[in-house]
Amino acid sequence: MSETMNNNDDIRGAVAEAYAKAVSQPGPESCCGKPEQKGVAVKTAGYTAEELETLPSDAVVNSFGCGNPLAFSGVQAGETVVDLGAGAGIDLLIAAKKVGPTGRVIGIDMTDEMIAKANENIAASGFENVEVRKGFIEELPVEDASVDWVISNCVINLSPDKPKVFREIARVLKPGGQMSVSDIVVEDLPDWARQSAALYSACVAGAISEAEYLQGLRDAGLEVDDVSERVVYDSSQLNALIESDLDAAEALSSCCGVPVTAETVKQLAGEFAGKVWSAKFHARKPARG
Repeated sequence: MSETMNNNDDIRGAVAEAYAKAVSQPGPESCCGKPEQKGVAVKTAGYTAEELETLPSDAVVNSFGCGNPLAFSGVQAGETVVDLGAGAGIDLLIAAKKVGPTGRVIGIDMTDEMIAKANENIAASGFENVEVRKGFIEELPVEDASVDWVISNCVINLSPDKPKVFREIARVLKPGGQMSVSDIVVEDLPDWARQSAALYSACVAGAISEAEYLQGLRDAGLEVDDVSERVVYDSSQLNALIESDLDAAEALSSCCGVPVTAETVKQLAGEFAGKVWSAKFHARKPARG
């Protein structure tokens, strides 16, 4: 992974490399000998024990989200759901259960390793109403006005062109269709942090402010209903996110010309404390008048 990224291809390449590496590594074990989720932010994401117990363990372990976009979402049987950045499939499988055999769930991901994991977990789950398509979330391989819900879990922050993602969400939603997205937002990050590939893959450097996020959705023609379930990260949570997720500390080996150690990562986490949080965004496409 390069130290800095200067264009959209660099960003996508760095993110794909980081997540391909992450999904191929074994997960940590808990005190009871069971595998834990690799992602740090996902451990406060709000999945219920009942939801996780019904899923293949690999889908749970290889989850890197920051919320549960399907919690209280109102997804109904028979509906079509698209998951942006489906990863190993944790939200795909929860959605598949909600929409039932008459519904349909489509996952989009750009990383071959994640797609392979998702397909393994779909097969293990026994669901026949789920598929994964390779593509960018800025160019969704989905027909216009064809889906009832768009969901996403800590992925849009990684996009190098968020306005285009928001326009794509509006394009694929049916009139009256809805969006439920959990994502990371930030305030006042310094320019050097914005240029760090490691911080980008750790869902920090590419994130925008909550106000920008809301305005981007409105500019795409969506009606924003609410923002809920904010979780503001303290220094210890950020330290874990930066140091542990995706081997970010290793990738930060030469930030700003200064070698980055565990101590400097801790200092960065202290500087960013209170400036990074996860939030759930809900919006809808206006119904035809």
